[in-house]
Amino acid sequence: MNIYDFKVNDIDGNEVSLSEYKGKVMLIVNTASKCGFTNQYEGLQRLYDKYKDRGFVVLGFPSDQFNQEPDEEATIKSFCAVNFGVSFPMFSKVKINGEDEEPLFTFLKEKQNGMIKSNIKWNFTKFLVDREGNVVSRFAPTFKPENIELYVSSLVGD
Repeated sequence: MNIYDFKVNDIDGNEVSLSEYKGKVMLIVNTASKCGFTNQYEGLQRLYDKYKDRGFVVLGFPSDQFNQEPDEEATIKSFCAVNFGVSFPMFSKVKINGEDEEPLFTFLKEKQNGMIKSNIKWNFTKFLVDREGNVVSRFAPTFKPENIELYVSSLVGD
């Protein structure tokens, strides 16, 4: 199984195959609107704006796993657009840990374990996927999007 085999629902409830992103560099992020790291949406959007024409995409997956994303998808979508200008793809709320976790996140965690076990410890954990679909890096929530730019730049090339 590879990352392109997964299907997820976008924030409007439409099924999306990750094969649509084949050949792109992806930054997959679990997000939350009521988190101390919520301002990272700005940095994620800047990265997306800067590199989207070179085959880069940010994929945002809201999660209420840490009780910081209580809103419904329509509210999340509006919040992100109005407050942070988010135009990168956002998806339906998912569980990122535990029995009912989104299979995509099970896969990501298996490919890039965290410091202590593979569970995601907080919102805005980021997984970087290269153009071939390999999960090449995992970044902690404290690792700001602007610090990921060097990694993104090297993967998208000139």
